[in-house]
Amino acid sequence: MTDRRTTIKWMLAAAAAMPLLNRRSPAEEVTAALLAPNGYGSDPQLTKLYRPGDVWPLTLSPAQRRTAAALCNVILPGDDRSPSAESVGVVEFIDEWVSAPYPRQLADRPIVLEGLAWMDAEALLRFEKYFSELDESRQHAICDDICYEPNAAAKFARAAKFFARYRDLTVGGFYSTPVGHQDLGYIGNVPLSKFDGPPLELLRKLGLGPDPA
Repeated sequence: MTDRRTTIKWMLAAAAAMPLLNRRSPAEEVTAALLAPNGYGSDPQLTKLYRPGDVWPLTLSPAQRRTAAALCNVILPGDDRSPSAESVGVVEFIDEWVSAPYPRQLADRPIVLEGLAWMDAEALLRFEKYFSELDESRQHAICDDICYEPNAAAKFARAAKFFARYRDLTVGGFYSTPVGHQDLGYIGNVPLSKFDGPPLELLRKLGLGPDPA
């Protein structure tokens, strides 16, 4: 496995969308019964504080959430700079994502559910424990086989597709939080006492500023 900085590079280099899996999976059979509501509902009340599950029913079971949390923390573990993905609510973000009634989320739901089931099945096959119960080295042993899709063995192809999508969701969820912003050094919109305009060096680089004398 790799460190947080390399994960960011993977995220930025990843394609915007992952090809959908071709054949129907057991997870798809299960989630086919989870019909999306007609339409997307009414507009939210902007003054109301919504919590996970308020807008639509959540999908992940407690067992799936344990596996999801463990995998999030393999992808983005806590370090001396920032906390783990699980600790800042990334599992809640993923649960909301796969529960939402929008086309992309509906497409991701069976991929994530099947992938989480595969993680536990593979952990039981190799080590006779669920993925969340394994120590870090054994979790990494499984993830190392699927964490880089081009190098994954044929038998791990579907699991590698899942991992690529799950990694994007984990990183996207983490870096959309205030903690993630801080980890990236992103400042965002902050009040300034004055604004002197863009730096002259930047204007010159863009061909908008005067040439140096």
